[in-house]
Amino acid sequence: MLFLYPQNFRIMNRYKQRVSDAILSRKLDAVGAVLIEGPKWCGKTTTAKRIAASLLDLGNSKVFEQSVQMMQIDSSVLLTGKTPQLIDEWQLLPTLWDTIRNEVDNRGEEGQFILTGSSVPPDITQLHHSGTGRYARLKMRPMSLWESGESDGKVQLSKLFAGETFAPFPSDNALENISRLTCRGGWPRATFLKGQAALDQANDYYDAVTGVDIMRVDGTRRSTERARCIMRSYARNLGHQIPFTTICSDVKAHDTQSINDDTVADYINALRKLFVVEDMPAWNPNLRSKTAVRTAENRYFVDPSIAVAALGVGPGDLMKDLKTFGMFFETLAVRDLRVYADALGGEVYHYRDSNGLECDAVLHLRNGQYGLIEIKLGGLANIDEGADHLNSLAALIDTNKMSTPAFRLVLTAVTPYAYQRQDGVFVVPITCLRP
Repeated sequence: MLFLYPQNFRIMNRYKQRVSDAILSRKLDAVGAVLIEGPKWCGKTTTAKRIAASLLDLGNSKVFEQSVQMMQIDSSVLLTGKTPQLIDEWQLLPTLWDTIRNEVDNRGEEGQFILTGSSVPPDITQLHHSGTGRYARLKMRPMSLWESGESDGKVQLSKLFAGETFAPFPSDNALENISRLTCRGGWPRATFLKGQAALDQANDYYDAVTGVDIMRVDGTRRSTERARCIMRSYARNLGHQIPFTTICSDVKAHDTQSINDDTVADYINALRKLFVVEDMPAWNPNLRSKTAVRTAENRYFVDPSIAVAALGVGPGDLMKDLKTFGMFFETLAVRDLRVYADALGGEVYHYRDSNGLECDAVLHLRNGQYGLIEIKLGGLANIDEGADHLNSLAALIDTNKMSTPAFRLVLTAVTPYAYQRQDGVFVVPITCLRP
């Protein structure tokens, strides 16, 4: 029967270790089921297969059809595979959520199920229970440079949090290479490919999202061209706190049909459900002064290559437009920092106040430690500017109410050396960083 599972199935023999590997194993030791969420093609299923003992592939149309029928007869039959059992694209059959939750209760054992999904379920009202205590969640993103093997990892964030420093060392990465990595993105398959074939992965992803997925995610009919217009506007405003009204005005200049803020919000919400966009929340520290902190989220795609595909540019175009390159590189850096934050048990925020002081990223751990990070392409003047921002923000923090920053770091695309400045600020190329 097609809904039953092979006891062993082939796993792609080319596999690069993921930060999520260790997190998944740890979570399976603690709860009955783990839900892995993230965009399509980011490696969720491949990672899950490396630890799963059996598979229910709901992405297979025949398996899905038989599973729908079996849900009406005896849903527990679908969960008889060896454990941990992988339920791939579970959101296609959302009523399985409660069935799995009940099965976890009945078995009373950890590590029973792994669920993977590339979108949230279309109707969460079909879920009768939140899954608290039975499910743990794990978010996956496209690969960081450390995971893809393009960072040597000589600087560890965990050591910086521990108060360790490092001696200066040379770094010889070229800006052209960072431009290529930004356009290629962190899609696992692309990291094994060369030349244009590697770059095409992001274009194919963009076409699939705007042409198919944005309508399939919740069954709502949407325009491919309008989706592309909205994503292009997003790409032009990466790292900024723009409201939907700004995106709406931008789209109106290219959309012959009427459009309003609610329509823009609907499309962006669909992109969130597909894990295509991942905005960054604001950090609100205790300050010495009564400075007003802006609380709007910064706009980001989950991977910089999506913005590249949306605007139809390539590595050469970025080298000719360093302002746009800097915006896209910031998205790459934020992607990597989010992956590393997951490994360290933290979150990434941004800071901006009414006086115009900004900090691109604040890596905040659950234990209260935090690091302040500015993101720059490179160049001494830009590094100085970034360090000034970090020092100004650090001076504002009320250390009677919260700890001092564990570190201040300017994260660059390229610099000749990784080093610590006399003012204590670290300068680190992104190809030297790891969790």
